[in-house]
Amino acid sequence: MPRDSRSEYEWRMHKVVTHIDDHLERPLDLAELADVAHFSAFHFHRLFAAWAGETLGDYVRRRRLEVAALRLATQPRLSVLEAAVSVGFGSGEAFSRAFRARFGSAPSSWRAAHDWSLLPEANSNPDQIERHGFTKNGPGPRRDPDGAASPELPMNVELIIRPPVTIAYLRYVGPFGAPVGAFWGEQVAPWITRHRLWSGARYGISHDDPSITPPEQSRYDACVEVPEDFVPDAGFQKTVLPGGRYAALRFHGLPAEINTAWTRLLRDWLPGSGFQFDNRPAFEHYAASYAYDDNTHAFECDICIPIAPL
Repeated sequence: MPRDSRSEYEWRMHKVVTHIDDHLERPLDLAELADVAHFSAFHFHRLFAAWAGETLGDYVRRRRLEVAALRLATQPRLSVLEAAVSVGFGSGEAFSRAFRARFGSAPSSWRAAHDWSLLPEANSNPDQIERHGFTKNGPGPRRDPDGAASPELPMNVELIIRPPVTIAYLRYVGPFGAPVGAFWGEQVAPWITRHRLWSGARYGISHDDPSITPPEQSRYDACVEVPEDFVPDAGFQKTVLPGGRYAALRFHGLPAEINTAWTRLLRDWLPGSGFQFDNRPAFEHYAASYAYDDNTHAFECDICIPIAPL
């Protein structure tokens, strides 16, 4: 069964932005990207700007700098020049000028200020958008009844090999936090119910770091596992979540507590693990069998980060 018209249109645009992220190391011209979308090159620039809210050139420039910034923050042995070349800049000087114009500081200074090993224990302002964008609610440390912070429990991080998974997803673009929860409840959950997909695992994938990408442009995919031959509709798209080696941390707690788990994984475990992030997405994995308490809203999930040797 073919996709409906809206899903087909969204799918073509998603193919373009995926192609851009997959080929940032080289020039990307209008004709190539229009061909990826199977749209007329004459009209594609206007179509993309209407869909994305920014011109194609602005989008590509922004993604080059955002991906470079994320690599500087997550790959400590990557030099500034290597980061520049990896996203298509021909020289370190040109990259530094563009980076300073975008982020307000030189790449080396920005990297020092975003050292994940120096992350605070938890965000002191629960209304602030979380640093890494993987969480749906503001964090807060566990506290005893007298108000003192409770001792942290040891982390049990497993190194696992995950197979590739076919998923259907609906993309949300905007500030993270409470709106993402509303997005799941109002748009995603009814669609899952309508298609009888609750027996499949769900995934939450945050593609952007709100400290790098403006909140109004940050992308989050709400996903559910589907059969390979599944045909999505109503704006949902289908893709494959990459397999490979991941570090997985089982979380069980309240929504407000999961950001602390992310922080500990990135601040306490990752720097001493001998691994670093690679370029696959990190995500939260909600197996169909995992617990959820309707009264307290406590839930269970696996926090999965893609890793490669340091």
